[in-house]
Amino acid sequence: MIELSVAAAEAVAPVTFNHITIRQSTPDDETWVDLLQALAFGPGRFARAAFRVRERFPVDAHLGLIAEIGGVRVSSVMMTPISVGGINGYLLGPLATDPVYRNRGAGKALVREVTRRALARREGRFVMLVGDPPYYMPLGFQPTSHGAITFPGPVDPKRILVHSPEPELAMRLEGEIAAFRAQ
Repeated sequence: MIELSVAAAEAVAPVTFNHITIRQSTPDDETWVDLLQALAFGPGRFARAAFRVRERFPVDAHLGLIAEIGGVRVSSVMMTPISVGGINGYLLGPLATDPVYRNRGAGKALVREVTRRALARREGRFVMLVGDPPYYMPLGFQPTSHGAITFPGPVDPKRILVHSPEPELAMRLEGEIAAFRAQ
């Protein structure tokens, strides 16, 4: 019998926030996630700079999460380990929610939980994303220094946001997005 450490058990155990259950994604979710992303972002998703990052560096399967409401899958999120200027972190996304279930809190619950899980590992010092500041800043994300972070493609620097236990880190990050560095 395989025993999980407390941290590993917490990472895979479903959690519930109000009416939303969050669980780790499984291979059975892959087709649904692909269809959800196509619905949410359309064919233009492949041209986005954040997608280009995910093409270069693999997502972390342990940080792929699904939100369910009443047992129905409604939202998904992924994380890609990256580094910026030699500092390890994670790129959050894509975050996608079924349009029928938007504005019910599933997306925000996923962002909070996947960020918590990633930073709890203590392998990366930040979570970064490209997104709308009014949505993500109340979740603890803050702007980065304008033009300091280079993506493999055009990105509006005002939409690059970072969450870190080190509040000053968002303004200190500088450089090209690269592979997660072995520790």
